[in-house]
Order: sequence, then C-alpha cells, then structure tokens
Amino acid sequence: KDSDADDAVEQLFLVVVAIDFGTTSSGYAYSFTKEPECIHVMRRWEGGDPGVSNQKTPTTILLTPERKFHSFGYAARDFYHDLDPTESKHWLYFEKFKMKLHTTGNLTMETDLTAANGKKVKALEIFAYALQFFKEQALKELSDQGGSDFENTEVRWVITVPAIWKQPAKQFMRQAAYKAGMASPENPEQLIIALEPEAASIYCRKLRLHQMIDLSSRAPVNGYSPSDTIGTGFTQAKEHVRRNRQSRTFLVENVIGEIWSELEEGSDRYIVVDSGGGTVDMTVHQIRLPEGHLKELYKATGGPYGSLGVDYEFEKLLCKIFGEDFIEQFKIKRPAAWVDLMIAFESRKRAASPDRTNPLNITLPFSFIDYYKKFRGHSVEHALRKSNVDFVKWSSQGMLRMSPDAMNALFKPTIDQIVQHLSDVFDKPEVTNVKFLFLVGGFAESPLLQQAVQSAFGSRCRVIIPQDVGLTILKGAVLFGLDPAVIKVRRSPLTYGVGVLNRFVEGKHPPEKLLVKDGTRWCTDVFDKFISADQSVALGETVTRSYTPAKPSQLVIVINIYSSEQDNVSFITESGVKKCGTLRLDLTGTDASVPNRREIKTLMQFGDTEIKAMAIDVATSKSVKVGIDFLNY
Repeated sequence: KDSDADDAVEQLFLVVVAIDFGTTSSGYAYSFTKEPECIHVMRRWEGGDPGVSNQKTPTTILLTPERKFHSFGYAARDFYHDLDPTESKHWLYFEKFKMKLHTTGNLTMETDLTAANGKKVKALEIFAYALQFFKEQALKELSDQGGSDFENTEVRWVITVPAIWKQPAKQFMRQAAYKAGMASPENPEQLIIALEPEAASIYCRKLRLHQMIDLSSRAPVNGYSPSDTIGTGFTQAKEHVRRNRQSRTFLVENVIGEIWSELEEGSDRYIVVDSGGGTVDMTVHQIRLPEGHLKELYKATGGPYGSLGVDYEFEKLLCKIFGEDFIEQFKIKRPAAWVDLMIAFESRKRAASPDRTNPLNITLPFSFIDYYKKFRGHSVEHALRKSNVDFVKWSSQGMLRMSPDAMNALFKPTIDQIVQHLSDVFDKPEVTNVKFLFLVGGFAESPLLQQAVQSAFGSRCRVIIPQDVGLTILKGAVLFGLDPAVIKVRRSPLTYGVGVLNRFVEGKHPPEKLLVKDGTRWCTDVFDKFISADQSVALGETVTRSYTPAKPSQLVIVINIYSSEQDNVSFITESGVKKCGTLRLDLTGTDASVPNRREIKTLMQFGDTEIKAMAIDVATSKSVKVGIDFLNY
C-alpha cells in the first residue's frame, strides 16, 4: 500500500474534534494535528448545577412551538424552566433521548421521539440539531482561538456511540451528522463513528501512574485502609482538578503508560467497562507491543444498565409513596418542576457512598407539594406517613429525607446487573488472564459502583479508575481521530453473506428450495457466508468471492447482501436474516465477444466500524460499490 499518498490525504485536517454525545450529558474535545499530545476540552459551560462538575453539558434540547431549534444543554433546561406553564406546554423539550436509538427494534429514518409535552418529532431531526449545535460551538471556539474563521472542511469529526448499539443505530448517527453538515456521503472519511469503550481503551493505554486510582492497592495508603481511599483518592483528584480548572488542556505523553510493562504480550488482557447514563458496555482488549496496537478479543457486550436505572428506581419509589396516577399527571402537567426534582435527585445521587451514615435530603419543588394537595386532598407529609416506606421521612424543611440504605437500595438493581454481566464475561473461555479492569464513564464516579466492582473482581484483576473518569471517552475519541488505525483487529458483530443459487444436490438441499430453470436444477436462497459473527477481522481486511451469472445472457446482475446475528446461517429465508445492501451491476453495452462463463467478483471490506461492498465484472472491469445500509431495507 502506498503510504505516502495516504499521508497526503490525512494532513488535510488541521484539527480533530470528538463529540461525546451521552445519554445524560455531552461534551467535545479537540486536538490540532500538529500538536497531537495536547487535548483541549471545550470551554466551561454556563449554568452548571450544584454538586455536579460541568465539564459537560446535559443532553437536553429545546425546540420552539414552531419546531425550530432554540437551545441545548443548560441553556435549554433553564429557558424551558422559566417559561410560564401555560406557554411551556407548547414548547418541545427533550432529554435523555439517546436511549431511544438503543431500545427501538426497527429503527428507520422515520422513527419519532416524544417531547416532555407528549408531542412527536422525527428522531433524525433532533439528533441533527444537537450535532449541529456542537459543530457550531466547536467551530466558534476554534475560530476564537485561532483568530480567524475555521472552516468545517479543516475538521475531522469523531462521534462516539455505545459498542453494543446495533448497526442501524450507528448508521443513524452518521446520517444525522450528514444532515448537520459535518460530513457528506461524498466525503465520508471526514466523520468517524467511534465505539465508546474502544475510545476509553485507547486513552487508558496512555495513562501514567499518577493519573489513576488503583482500587486494589491493598496496603493502607497514608494509614488509610482501602475503603477510605476510595473516597479520599477522589477528593485529592478533585482538588487537583480544581486547581487546574483554568487550564482545559491535557497532555498525553506519546508513550505507553508504565502499568503496561506488567502485561505479558500475547497472553494478558484487560477489560474496559464503560458505564454511562444509559448503557454499560465492556470490551476485552489485548495490547500488541511495541507500538501498542489494540486487538479486540471478545465482541463488545453490555446492556441498558446505566445510571438512568437509578433514576428509574427513584421514580418507582415516588410512585409507591404518592401513587403512580399522581406522578404520571404531575410529569405531564408540571414538566418543568419534574425536571427540577430530578436535578435535585441527581446531586444527592452523587453524594451516595458505601460508608455514608447521615441521611440524604431531596428538596421537593413547591409545585409538587401544592399539586399533590390539590390532586389528593391531603398533604405530602400525610402520604409519607401512611406509605409504610419507613426509610423515607418528611423533614419540616420541605424535603424528602432518605436514609443511606434507602439510597443504596435505589442503586442495587442497576449495580447488580453490571456485576452479573461482568461475571458472565469473565466466565467466557476467550476471557482468561485479565490483568486490569478499567472502570470509565460518568457512572464510574459512583463510589457504590466502585466498591461493588472491586469487591466482586478485585481478587481476579486490578480495578483501575482514571482520574477524570467522565472525560476518558472524550479524550480517547480524540486520540482515535488522530490515528484511526490504532485498533488493528476487531470482532465482527454480525454474520454477513450474499444470496446465491447453487446446483441442487439431492439429500443435501431441502426439496422446497428446488428451482428448475432451462433444464438446470438450482437450489435457491442459499446464504453464502463472507464472515461470521464474532470472527476476528483485521483493519481493512477484504473477503472476496467469485460468482457466475446463472444465465450467460443476463444483462443485469443483482447481488443482495444479508446479515444475521446467528453464526451458522444456510438460507436467507431463515429468521433473523436481514437484507442490508444491494449491488446492481449493469452489463449492457459490453462486447459480444465476452467469454461464455462470466466471472463476477464480489468483495466485502471489514474491520472499520463501517462496512463496504463491491462487485466487479472481471471481463470488462465494470464495477459498482455500496455501503452496507441497515436503515432503508
């Protein structure tokens, strides 16, 4: 491969901007290709919340009653909040909408999202508005910094998505980015869709010892036992961050961090557990020295076990105390106050820790107390007294007072699912010799989750948390954009193949698949496999097959591409097989002297997060290309 030509293309981008589009919060970071060791995290956002560090902004978006973009993040939330209730019901407010892409089984360009007031808007529009907002923010910051206008063409964009998302959701993100004007179908390389745990993994390789907290250092640190250090390590880290608040630039040394010297090449693995607001996903990597390339050993797994699960448990608790009918009504009638209540809960949620003894107080918005009295005819205090939920009390200052046990109980279902899922991964035969477990993502800041993971797996591997754990993915995504080839081997999430006719073999092929054409007996609907689910694929690896037209006189050849989550697929009619691409090769106008047996070469290129296919008529070199498409079939 001619590397010089390749480099020339790479140099066109002056800067890489990565967007971590999270379920609960989002942010961006960037690095100039000339000084890749400096990663700049975006400027501070206005309007942060008490008890929450605001290097990121909430993933919330507000549209005007005419459905035009109004604002994003804190600005959207605060504006929505200050509207008069009679007005606010006409405005469209969305939060935590990213999970919809994960939970929708048959995602298409037409999928809707529901705003807080119950109105529906196309998901593609909302995602495009959000990405456009980040695009404009980033270009503005780059222009302000450089003193001259920054063009979109000079930027390579990276957007992160959970690894466990199905292919349609990843493609959906790309379509939204095209709609936002970040890149175009003609220029797809300008945008990279990166997988969140992979990005985190790339950053973790660069960690130096002073940039992480090792939960498994058994020895008491400065006379504290490990359980104390869980809290204190973070306090020190926070102090350090507070002092460096002004600088938002992080230096990434161009080395592999020291802890990697303990890994034996070829046998030792590490797991990255990315726990965010909506999903938790994990990937098992092996490092290939000396250049530190990564190899994925087990396909990314996980599930919807993010910190949203804790919010959901809190909501269930409120329903238990005040009645489901009231909570449903309150959300619809006083959406802004409901948002307020969840913000108050969020800051207390972050104060939960395993050794906390004093209760956590959650302020109830005045309109909650007021509306409850109207709705039920008795007071909130009365409801708490007769609800038999003994660990939640009413305090005279108008707060819900939760015992630490009550708060921990809200975390338990979600944390149990994460630990269970990790146990399952550890039990897989491919997953042996795991030396380190990196806990990253926003939810990894929770001491309750840290303690649960440490006590479940601390004996099997070292549990390590990068210091600014919420920004790990963002920084890794920037590094990935600077050097996309760093991950050399991936596992294919699906089985891919094409539909073909084979000569019918008695006893081997089912009789209902028999098709007789011009005296030849064919077996129809055969799935010719190119690659199996969970098979290793190197970056840029190509699989080629040759086919001949069933009739020499055919003028148009149509090759359909199919995918399945199953490993062994024989026919395209089996359940779970989905069509995801069509190659149409037009052979009209070719020379009559073409050989009798035409050869049509079909290639599929894997290894990138996107997949490409191509068909070539060998005799005439006519070819046709197609990207695999999961949204439009």
